[in-house]
Amino acid sequence: MQLSELVKALSDPAIYPETSQRVEVEQTQMSVVLLAGEYVYKVKKPVDLGYLDYTTLERRRFYCQREVELNRRLCPEAYLGVVAITESRGQIAWDGEGRPIEYAVKMRRLPREAMMDVLLIDDRVTPQMITGVAQRLERFHREAETNPTISAFGSIETITKNTSENFEQTTPYVGRTISQEQYEHIREYTEDFIKRNAPLFRQRMDDGRIRDCHGDLHTAHICFTDNICIYDCIEFNDRFRYGDVASEVAFLAMDLDRYGAQQLSRTFVDSYLEESKDGELLELLNFYKCYRAYVRGKVEGFKLDDPLIPEEEKDKTSATAKRYFELAESYII
Repeated sequence: MQLSELVKALSDPAIYPETSQRVEVEQTQMSVVLLAGEYVYKVKKPVDLGYLDYTTLERRRFYCQREVELNRRLCPEAYLGVVAITESRGQIAWDGEGRPIEYAVKMRRLPREAMMDVLLIDDRVTPQMITGVAQRLERFHREAETNPTISAFGSIETITKNTSENFEQTTPYVGRTISQEQYEHIREYTEDFIKRNAPLFRQRMDDGRIRDCHGDLHTAHICFTDNICIYDCIEFNDRFRYGDVASEVAFLAMDLDRYGAQQLSRTFVDSYLEESKDGELLELLNFYKCYRAYVRGKVEGFKLDDPLIPEEEKDKTSATAKRYFELAESYII
């Protein structure tokens, strides 16, 4: 069954085990997200984007299971499990008696009004809330797995591979979402910083600062439930999740900057430092802010070539990508 046909079938509220008046469908480059009442079903698209491969049913099942496992570290109450989408005599069902044709992550729907990105727009995020996030993140980092294999992802070779890949993958968007001048300026800064700070990167590895992190820590992935739910971590590529805790801290600090919440960004970093006593983090903060903003700009740009994303959304996507690249360049001092 073609993905478009499956999405159409899954848009019917009648096939859901829970009562729902309607099903809302949202699309990303990697997934189709179905919002049905109090629950969310996330179906992975059969795509190979280079940095992820969901092209077989078995791979999609595996990564659904991985998503649930990893996200239960920081948001156990929301991730309910993996469910099969079955087909029998042309009828689609959730966990039916037919053969599995697809899999989905099932989640409890988190309140949109409690998301950090929504609260920021209304100026309803307080320093106390930000401090709570910093404390939860520091505790998570302290307890997160690390070993020689994970630590190797903090090496100069891996950092160079990650940044070089960014610039290679952005090349088709030069002149569309990023100017040639911005592209060259950010690339030169990045390459120079890595060379000049090779001893610092090695010291971070020796100090155990390379951990199995969240990997995609921005404001839209933080919900102020009773326990502060941090969700939607990267499951599809360990290389994007394994990294320096400084990079993860910089990611959220950068996103707070993007919302014009520079004071909250400083509060977040200061609160994290108070808990972690990681003084060297500040030396890497702007470098990783630049890196993270660039990644976000790159990923937004990818959406411009996704045929399943409506054209009317692509103008907004292009503008968002441009803002991220401008923000990335602003950290070069």
